Amino acid sequence: MTEAQPPRRPNLPSLPPEDLEGIPESTWLDVIHKMDEVYTQLVADEVALEEKNALLEQSQQFIYGLLSAMSDVLLACSEAGLIEQTNDALCRMVGRSDAQLRGTPLLALFADAPGTERLRQVLHTPALVRSGTDLELTLLDAAGQPQPVDFNLSPRHDSANRLAGLVLVGRPMGEIKRAYHQLREAHEELKRTQQQLLHSEKMASLGRLVAGVAHELNNPISFVLGNVHALQRYSERLTRYVAELEAQLPPGTGAPLRAKLRIDALLADLPSLMEGTLEGAQRTADIVSGLKRFSAVDREETTLLDLNDVIERAIEWIRRGAARDFDVRWQRGEALNVRGNAGRLLQVAMNLVQNAYDAAALPGQTPRLDIGCTVEPQRIVVRFRDNGPGIRAEHFERLFEPFFTTKPVGKGTGLGLSISFGIVEKLGGTLQADNAAGGGAVFTLTLPRA
Repeated sequence: MTEAQPPRRPNLPSLPPEDLEGIPESTWLDVIHKMDEVYTQLVADEVALEEKNALLEQSQQFIYGLLSAMSDVLLACSEAGLIEQTNDALCRMVGRSDAQLRGTPLLALFADAPGTERLRQVLHTPALVRSGTDLELTLLDAAGQPQPVDFNLSPRHDSANRLAGLVLVGRPMGEIKRAYHQLREAHEELKRTQQQLLHSEKMASLGRLVAGVAHELNNPISFVLGNVHALQRYSERLTRYVAELEAQLPPGTGAPLRAKLRIDALLADLPSLMEGTLEGAQRTADIVSGLKRFSAVDREETTLLDLNDVIERAIEWIRRGAARDFDVRWQRGEALNVRGNAGRLLQVAMNLVQNAYDAAALPGQTPRLDIGCTVEPQRIVVRFRDNGPGIRAEHFERLFEPFFTTKPVGKGTGLGLSISFGIVEKLGGTLQADNAAGGGAVFTLTLPRA
C-alpha cells in the first residue's frame, strides 16, 4: 500500500488590484486560517481512510483464509437461487472454480432428484427459508459421481435486515458412512467373538460337570448290566430245572399248581422283562459313554481313514433302521483321507444323518438328504443338507449344548450334536449349522486333510 501524500494547498484566486482594495487584513487572516483548518481535516480524513482500507483488506484476507481452511463445503446463493459465493472445499469437490460457479443455478450442482425437489421447495417457501433447515443432498463431484452431503440451510440478510438469500454449509458424508460401516462390521465381529468365548467357556464348564456325572453313573449302570446278563443265564437254568421237576411228579399233580402260580406266564414274561431292562440299562450306558466322550475322559487312538467309508456305513445303518424311505443323495468321489477314530467319526456321521431324517420326515413329504464333499489343500468339507423346515433363529445359540433337543420326549437325549461337536473339535475340525438358501438346514463338517 502506498504512503498517503498530503493534499496540496489551494492557490488563492488571482484578482485585479482594484478588487483587493478596501478588504481589511483581518479578513485575509480569517480566510487563510479557515483554509488551514480545511487542509488539516482533509489530511486527517485521508489517513483515516487509508487505515480503514488496510483494516478492510485484513478482514478480507481473514475471511478468505477461513473459507479456504474449511473442510466443509460452503455455498451462498441469492433469493433467486443463483450462486454468489463458494469456498475451496466445494470447488475441489465439483472440479470448478469459484468464478465458474458464480451466477449459475444452485440446483444444477445436485444429482439427487428427491433431495433437489426438497431444496426447490425450501427456496420457494419463505417460511422455510427464514427458519432454516437441514437436508441431505447429493452433489456431483469432478468425476460425475454422486457424493452425499449433509447440508444446513440458513437465511442471509442484508444491512436493512431484509432477506438476501441462503447460506448452505455441508459436510461430505461419504467418509463418515465408510467409517460407520467399518465400525459396524468391527462391532459385529466383536459380538461374534464374544459369543464364541461365552460358548467355549460354557462348553468347558459343562465338560467338567459332565465328567463328574458320567463317573458317578458309570458304576451303578455297570452293576445293572452285569446283573441283568446274569439273570438271563439264571432264568434259562431255572426254566430247565422246573421242567425236570415237573416231569418227575405223578401225572396230573403238577399242572394245577403250575396254573395256580401262573408259571407259564411268568416264564413267558421273564425274557421280555429282562430284555427291556437290558435295553434301558444299555441306553443309559450309551449316554454315560457319550458324556465321557463329550468331557474328553476317554482317549481313543486315531488312525488314517477314508471319510467315504464312514459316510456310506452311516447311511446304511440309518436306512437299515426306521428310515427305509430316506432319499439320500450321495456320490462317492475321491478319497477323503483324515486322521481320527473310525467309531467316533461314524457316530458323528450317524448323528447328522439321523437328525436330517428326523427333521425332514414330515407328513406328505419324502425325507431327503443331499451330501456333498469338497477337497481343499488343507481340509475336507462335508455338507449335509436336508429338506426339512430349517433351524429356528432362537435355537442357533443352544444347538450344540448338551441335553438340548427339539425332538419329542423319548425321541432323543439332546447329546448327539454336543458329542459330535466335541469329537470334531478334538480332531482340529469344526461343525457348523445354518439354514440353506432354498430351505432346510445344512450342517457343515470340516476336518483337517491327512
